[in-house]
Amino acid sequence: MTRRTSEPFYTPAIVAGRAIFGVFRLKAAATGFENLPDTGGAVLAITHFGYADFALVEWQAWLHNRRHIRFMAKKGAFDKPVVGWLLRGMHHISVDMQAGAAAYGEAVAALRAGELLGVFPEGGVNASFTVRELKSGAVRMAREAGVPVIPVAVWGGHRLLTKNHKPTLREAYRVPIRFSVGAPFELDPAVDAQELTAQLHDTLQAMVDELQAGYPVDGSGQWWQPRHLGGAAPTPEEAAVVEAERQRLRALKRTAATRDDA
Repeated sequence: MTRRTSEPFYTPAIVAGRAIFGVFRLKAAATGFENLPDTGGAVLAITHFGYADFALVEWQAWLHNRRHIRFMAKKGAFDKPVVGWLLRGMHHISVDMQAGAAAYGEAVAALRAGELLGVFPEGGVNASFTVRELKSGAVRMAREAGVPVIPVAVWGGHRLLTKNHKPTLREAYRVPIRFSVGAPFELDPAVDAQELTAQLHDTLQAMVDELQAGYPVDGSGQWWQPRHLGGAAPTPEEAAVVEAERQRLRALKRTAATRDDA
């Protein structure tokens, strides 16, 4: 891979992110980053419990080997004037949820060019803080590009900012963040993408379980702890109901906007 010689947007963004994380004095601990390749393409399949997960993973990847990650992000973010300008400048990939073929092709091309591609195969942020059913895109893109899938689990990042909860500055101060990077996931050519995706799900959940078991803060009764571990987060079933209603309202809003434009 030939690294980009100039990153006028990405490098300052990393500097700014490190400064913010330093102000909050986040207590990061990571294992497995030796599985992150120094060169060549790979799909990073990342758990998604908080809105800052992409920045946290990029922070740790940069500390490890100075590599940049190109993330796939929803088109809505790219449509915002300043945010979209920054995302395009950092060479992230816009995903139109109504027509994803273009983003898929761009992602495969980036992987073949030797880029690290960050993907959240759960889709949006998961409010139950357990790994929900994954979309198969990560596996399919990696297979088509001939690169590995590397599972990445993050725990604690959701305590900074997540769905349905806005922590106070005090709550976010000195939060422990734990990272685990797994070995490249085996993409057996004899196994179909859906089955491999189910296996990837189980791998990510096992990694999250391990991070939760070793987490230095007791989450009993806390909003950020999964229900099955004694926390107050919604169960996967409850979170799914709320998310379905959210998507229904969004669809209605899109339909109304389309009618207004007509």
